[in-house]
Parts: sequence; structure tokens; C-alpha cells
Amino acid sequence: MILPVERKNTIVAPDNRRVIARFFQNGDERAKKLVENIILLPEKEVEQLTHQILREFSKRHRSITGIFNRHFKKVGHVVEEVTAGQQLSERRKLLIGSYFTMEYALESAALFNPSVVEDFDQSGLRKGQKRVIISFRATGEGHISSLVFRRAVINEDNSITIYEPGDQIGEAERIKSHVYHKKVFLRVFRQMDIDQAFSESIMEKLPDRFTYDQMREVVDNLKRQNPNFTFEQNRVIDEILWLADSHTEIRFSLDTDLSERVIFPISRFEKNGIEDARFTRFVNSKGEVTYYATYTAYDGYSILPKLIETKDFLTFKMFPLTGKYAIDKNLVLFPRKINNKYAMISRIDGINNYIMFSDNLHKWHDAKILSEPAHPWEFVQMGNGGSPIETDKGWLLITHGVGPVRKYCLGAYLLDLNDPSKVIGRLNEPLLLPDENERSGYVPNVVYTCGAIVHNDELIIPYAMSDYASSFAGINLNNLLDELLKK
Repeated sequence: MILPVERKNTIVAPDNRRVIARFFQNGDERAKKLVENIILLPEKEVEQLTHQILREFSKRHRSITGIFNRHFKKVGHVVEEVTAGQQLSERRKLLIGSYFTMEYALESAALFNPSVVEDFDQSGLRKGQKRVIISFRATGEGHISSLVFRRAVINEDNSITIYEPGDQIGEAERIKSHVYHKKVFLRVFRQMDIDQAFSESIMEKLPDRFTYDQMREVVDNLKRQNPNFTFEQNRVIDEILWLADSHTEIRFSLDTDLSERVIFPISRFEKNGIEDARFTRFVNSKGEVTYYATYTAYDGYSILPKLIETKDFLTFKMFPLTGKYAIDKNLVLFPRKINNKYAMISRIDGINNYIMFSDNLHKWHDAKILSEPAHPWEFVQMGNGGSPIETDKGWLLITHGVGPVRKYCLGAYLLDLNDPSKVIGRLNEPLLLPDENERSGYVPNVVYTCGAIVHNDELIIPYAMSDYASSFAGINLNNLLDELLKK
């Protein structure tokens, strides 16, 4: 039986007016010529140009002068080469920085694959309302994906009110204060197909606990002293930097609205996108709440599963997931430990759903198949639709299935509360499938979600419509559970 689903009248569409100021450079040779031209300008013209630029862009970005100054510093080595230490006016520095700045429209292509969690701030609401945080995958020029947020309220009647987003979008400050442990690096290296002796010789130059800056200094010194490293040796150095670069901490300014914070690809190993974040409101044994999100880092060639950690959506830590089964896409964390172990749903073979348990949040070495495609609408492959939701009948897991003509539909399972490796209920028919108004988009015939939430006895699913925009659907929770438990 196909269950009745209420499609909400709220649609979140991409807005190409939402832009971010990013660093822009076409290589040091072109940068050198550009700086030479700017240096030749008379001071009066520099002041005039700077005034025009600030007048045009100050309203579009928070502290545009700060952005220009940061971008000026990024080409400081080029400026130093051109000027040979010549003193520059503050206006000329700003002007140089402006030439190495570009606006990027985050959502010009799509705003999709949403996830939802309960907001940590529930103040100022009426009885029956709930404030939530919704994450979206935003895609812009070059099909580069970033992570953006909106706040919303689920009302007493389960309608959705989206807060008006802010218009001064900014990136976070990157913090390189992470302390690494040499023994952890060496253990990971032994699992990798690289020159073990060479990698260990590099690590010998570092203390047992070291920072990112210390590692960069060692690597940079080695490269200066040995300009003729072999291809394999350079590959080892790249792998070491990749591992260090995969651990990142960023912090947004307190005076930014949640909707103005964007997590843009930071390391070169995710330069082509941060894809499909699945947020989980995780509660530990002490009742403390941490928000985690699994996501896929993509560099244009390969993917890497990673984990985001935050408590306040101001400071975010990003880590790689490691272990034999920390592979492929579609990983999502359960919202609490089960039998003293972390639990995760995954899809390690690209087709079937698996369940994994681990003592360590970052390492996943064991996996067990949970389910295989059983119905025509999921024969191609299946995956999860976000973190499992705990109910008194079991863990409710939203799934997706791919059928003929690569049509994506949503389904649902019920897993045993104490042993979620047991499937105790499964829908035979799709829970949600694209209707005529939703099947046209960047990728046609797709409905997709990265997380749902229960409110007022209704399962509320934010979902993407054909990889373009997003909307919401509601299903009576008790009716769904009854259908799942039918024999």
C-alpha cells in the first residue's frame, strides 16, 4: 500500500544573488604581470579606483576591506618579488587584493539534498513549534558543491516557516591548531600503498606530537634540499600533506547569521565539492549534544568520506574517516551509541545497505550487510536517507532506491532497537516518488533526502527535487510504523 503523503507548500530554491568573495589567481606568472601594472598606477588613480570598488562592493560583503587585505597577503611573495621591498600605501594594497578577488554565486546551479536537525536554541517559540537547522548542498559555477544552512520553524500544524536568509555571506577563519600524533600517522601509512621507509624517514624529523605548521616546515625544507625527488617520493609527500590537510578546524564570526555561513571546499583534496552532508544530533551517555555530519569530499577524481563535528554551528572540525570500510558514499551515524558502540549505515559496495559498529568514531573496520534491493523501484542500487530516527517501535531508517530510467524514490525500514542489524519492517512500495512537478531539473526523476525529523507525530522529510531545489513532505508517523510492522 502506498501511504498518503502531504507535500508542504514550502519550496527552497537556489538564488544566484547569494555570492561569496573568494581568492582568485591564474598562476604566479600572470599574477606578477598584474601586480607590475598596478604598481605603475599613479597614487591618485589608485585612490579613485579603490573608492569606486568599495562603493560597488561594500554592501555585498561583510568587511570587504578585510577580504582584500587577506587576498593581498596570499600574493605577498609575488608583490615582494615585483617591488623588492618598496613600501606600498594601504590603498594600493587594497587595490592589489581586489584584483585577486572574485565573486562566486554559491547556489547558481542548485540548492538540494537537505538534512535537518533540531536546533540547540528552542527559545521564543509557541507550544507545538520546533526550531530546526536545515543544511543544503549548494552548487555553483564549475559544479563545485559547498555546505550552507537555513533556520526554520515547524509550526503547530506542521507547516514550515523558513527564516529569511542573510545577504552577507562569508567563509570561516581556518584554524591550523590541530595536534597530530606521530604513531597515528605511521599506523595509517602502513595501510597505504606507499614507500614505507621514505615516509618513516620524514616522520622521524617530527616530535611525537606535532602541529600542521611543524609538518609543513619539515616538508618544505626537504623539498628545498632535494629538488630532484623521484615521482614516488613526491607522491609520499603528497599523501602526508593530504592526511594532515584532511584534519581541519574552522570558525565563523559571532556576528554572522547561520544562513551567512558557508563551508566551502578548503583542502585540495575536496576542491571539487563537499557533497551530501547528513547531520545527526548525537547525544552521549551524559546527555551532552554534539552535531555530527558525514559528507563526501571530492577532488574531481576520487572521493573521501569525512566527518564534521560542531556544538554551536560556529566552530566546525573536519576529520577523515578511516578503516577498511570507511569507503564510498552514503555513510550516516546513528544519534547515540548502541551497546556501547558507535553505529553507522553505509553502502560500501555501491549497491546494498550495510551497518557498521565501532569503538572509535573515526575508524570503521567491520561491516555487515543490512539489506539488498528487493523491489523493482530499487533494483539498480539503494542507500540511506539520513540518520535513523529512534521510535518506541524501532529505528526508523529512510532509504532511497534507484529503479528504471534512473528514477530515485524514497523508502523506509524499521530496525530493531537493541540490534539494528535486524530489519524488522520494510516498505514494499515507495514512500515518496517524484511527481510531474518535481521530475524536471539538473538530474531528472529524483527525490532525495539526507535526513528527516519527527514533530507532532508526523515524519517531516526535507527533500531535493531533481537536484535543483528542495521542498518538504509529511507522513503520519503511526501510520508509517503500522505499515512497516505489517506481516
